[in-house]
Amino acid sequence: MQLIKSDTKVDFLGKQKIGFIFSLILILISIGSLVYHKGPNYGIDFIGGTLIQVKFSQNVPIGDVRSGLLDLGLKDISVQGFGQPQDNEYLIRTSSAATMDNKLADSITGGIEKATGVKPEIRRVEVVGPQVGKDLKNKALLAVFYSLLFITIYISGRFEFKWALSGITAGSMMAVVYFLSIFNVSMPFVIAAALLVSLALFWALRLQYAMGAIVAIIHDIIITVGVFSLLNLDFSLSIIAALLTIIGYSLNDTIIIFDRIRENLKGTESKKSLAQLFNKSINDTLSRTLLTSFITLVVLFALFFFGGEIIHDFAFAMIVGIIIGTYSSIFVASPIVLATQHRR
Repeated sequence: MQLIKSDTKVDFLGKQKIGFIFSLILILISIGSLVYHKGPNYGIDFIGGTLIQVKFSQNVPIGDVRSGLLDLGLKDISVQGFGQPQDNEYLIRTSSAATMDNKLADSITGGIEKATGVKPEIRRVEVVGPQVGKDLKNKALLAVFYSLLFITIYISGRFEFKWALSGITAGSMMAVVYFLSIFNVSMPFVIAAALLVSLALFWALRLQYAMGAIVAIIHDIIITVGVFSLLNLDFSLSIIAALLTIIGYSLNDTIIIFDRIRENLKGTESKKSLAQLFNKSINDTLSRTLLTSFITLVVLFALFFFGGEIIHDFAFAMIVGIIIGTYSSIFVASPIVLATQHRR
């Protein structure tokens, strides 16, 4: 099955400036939103606290639910609707990481019932201590970092056979993380510094394929996190899982194009100009790239609309990531490799 004819000749690289401008705008908006909101809207997985899901048999004003909790001694209470309006369900968040025993459950039920006149059904409770939340956040960031680290080694070794140089780059990234963490520097800044060092080394050591892949992945992560920040959606462990999945998906798309570029560089197509050769490589794999993305998006939209509220944000993150990842494989990764080829 082909969505695109095999003889298509779209000049993707002729539009690379438009692609770079579009990506730059998205990245600036994402970073601006993160700065304005002082980071992602971390869920209780990362900041600690208590989350309670309650359900009512009839419609209850959200203000009445909130007022019923004020006398319970809980800190920083927030109440928001959950699911469809007709479900009459609410999520209650508090920074108090209290142990949810029967006594507290009875207190919450009694307080809400007194204010609303309707007895709630407590359906879900999640409690995370503040130190546990901090540890989870650092480990989640490290998981993303180490995935990028091993991608660096794999791409450089597979496409350029520069295992030693990729090892030097990986060692440098780990060294930056180690030394900065000694001085208790915030983990996001530690990882950002390590990635900047790695990009500088990619450029200096001319590891063009690794640089193209890593820049495209960083591009995808920043924009996906930025969308969550703009929409003020919870950033939880399930979103980290989505980001790791997006990294793998984006990398797979990029590798397919890189493989065709390498084949054409060695084959009869090598007599063409680099821009023509790269365009042909992208067009050769375009049908496969779009078909894979389309089928994946069909499944994700089904999860988004019919999978329930628990998986809603995960599916949304995947939808954004798949769309941006497909775009970046064509308009970010390949042009960067072309630029470094010209430098050589």
